[in-house]
Amino acid sequence: MVVGVDGSEGSLQAVDWAAAEAERSGRPLRLVHASLWEHYEGIRPRLSEDRPSEQVFAENLVAASEERVHRQAPDVKVSTDVRPDDPVTALLDEGTEAALLVVGPRGHGPIVGMLLGSVSLAVAARASCPVVVARGAEPNRRSTYGRVVLGVGESTGSTAVARFALCQARARKCELTAVRVWRCPPYENMPYPLVDGAQTRAYRQQADECLDRVLGVTVRDVPEVTVRRKLLQGTAHQALIEESESADLLVVGAQRRRGVVGLQLGRVTHAMLHHAPCPVAVIPEGR
Repeated sequence: MVVGVDGSEGSLQAVDWAAAEAERSGRPLRLVHASLWEHYEGIRPRLSEDRPSEQVFAENLVAASEERVHRQAPDVKVSTDVRPDDPVTALLDEGTEAALLVVGPRGHGPIVGMLLGSVSLAVAARASCPVVVARGAEPNRRSTYGRVVLGVGESTGSTAVARFALCQARARKCELTAVRVWRCPPYENMPYPLVDGAQTRAYRQQADECLDRVLGVTVRDVPEVTVRRKLLQGTAHQALIEESESADLLVVGAQRRRGVVGLQLGRVTHAMLHHAPCPVAVIPEGR
């Protein structure tokens, strides 16, 4: 498991979350700092006259992060690396051999009120492995609610997202809430609605069948996890925000289309990365 560190408050959140996850999973933890991080975020570190060089600064930063992990999870095996690269390139490269990438919600960026840092957004949108953005309030980040939420979308065609969510719930010894949001398009309601709510029942049935497809085999593979199914009528981003207010982790999928350059995130996943009140796991789904 790899976590990106840059010394910001957001990266400390990522380190703490990753330390707890490494302790739960038994995986070793790798702390990575890209030495061009400050340039990528658009600022330079505020160095005093006697401040050490950038290389020494970077080495001290990862050493402090390593010590932070040891204090929180002394049994976790930790390694560190300082890479002479921009952070997105470095973390995407690390992700090719990682089980999980962990980043903070924002770095040292100068834009006040920025919802999600450029590094975190780019990594979540392009990584080949699962990515967790350690955002949200402290109770959510510290896993105090005993609940994982899975957002099941229209295009979820693989079981990778559900399997990740189930494994997280099993490791945390908590329940999984699988949420599928549906609604009747207004233009189909007017001016000739079907009688007796048949249209509403049809859309709800489609949502229920979608949950069946996604959960299907994976639930049988992880029988020890209690799965609560939720069909909610409304808008997906608002429903998932409300559901994740009392969650330790929100799990969503993102399509990875071959040959497509740029950010590969759906509208709902993009909104969750900016607004979810708990950590968000983005699981790549290939096409």
